[in-house]
Amino acid sequence: MKIDLTDTTSSKINKALVQGRRAIGTPAVGMVLTLVIVTDEENAYDALKAAGDASHEHPSRTLVVIKRVSRSPRDRTQSRLDAEVRLGAEAGTGETVVLRLYGEVADHAQSVVLPLLLPDAPVVVWWPVNAPLDPAKDPLGALAQRRVTDTYAAERPVRDLAARADTYTPGDTDLSWTRITPWRSMLAAALDQVTCEVQGVEVEGEEFNPSCELLAMWLAERLDVPVKRSVSGGPGLTAVRMATDCGPIVLDRADGTLATLSIQGQPQRAVALKRRDTAELIAEELRRLDPDDTYASALRYGVRRLNPAADEAVAREPDAQEPVAVPAPEASAAKAPAKKAAKKAPVRKAAAK
Repeated sequence: MKIDLTDTTSSKINKALVQGRRAIGTPAVGMVLTLVIVTDEENAYDALKAAGDASHEHPSRTLVVIKRVSRSPRDRTQSRLDAEVRLGAEAGTGETVVLRLYGEVADHAQSVVLPLLLPDAPVVVWWPVNAPLDPAKDPLGALAQRRVTDTYAAERPVRDLAARADTYTPGDTDLSWTRITPWRSMLAAALDQVTCEVQGVEVEGEEFNPSCELLAMWLAERLDVPVKRSVSGGPGLTAVRMATDCGPIVLDRADGTLATLSIQGQPQRAVALKRRDTAELIAEELRRLDPDDTYASALRYGVRRLNPAADEAVAREPDAQEPVAVPAPEASAAKAPAKKAAKKAPVRKAAAK
């Protein structure tokens, strides 16, 4: 069922939702959260499709906020709100409201969204593109318990990743971090099978890929060993190589689908490690609404602390501006490797999401 409302208000949208539920025979509200998607017209379809697929696991009221650009000075002074209400088969297992904001009301989107939030239910705000540098201070982000961004969609992803550390607030997360959950689980499991000390790590993947940087920062922060960031043709992450005192451990995924795990003294194993779509990533993030402390510690480690190559990647990014201030690092190479038990336990704890 689809209801179009032109030049409307939040009150009229709420009434349309109630009338629509009654019309399709489901007057009760059975949703567990409110998902607010802040996007543009170009990316709205893909974001809605991903949210609809994720709603099969997490029934939710999805509010899509699209700020329309006014073409003339006169249009910018005229406020208007158009809405498209979708229920039933049109909205997966929840409800969807597409909000198009024109004129001055686009600068006050929170006043439109607030009356439409489900009472006594968590709020998650997701920016598929054009996320603010400080999501917690954004008017819409301030309404949410969780704020989801995606630095992979940014024009300068590595630079934005460095800036996120300065503005991190508990509840912030990044789909670039969510993409590496299977990698972190597999690497932690590999370390559980050996009694060796890790002496160094190499993370290989696409240039300007924030998931590669986050995985490298997580390994450097947890293992307290030097981590080298190398560049490949992709897709995405392609390999992680850990040098240990009893032989190398290699997790290699050249095709983006099937990986090979190699441990010294053991036969090679094929591991399913496919690249996941956005719906799977959003569904994973909606499973937990508490702050992700592991992400916070990896993010705060700092992209420039990895090695000179990571710092050069920040400088080489297209359309680079003035660098973001990051605290001066200590030389990680000077730190002696800790005992194996002290290294592996934090990794196992961090991999469990």
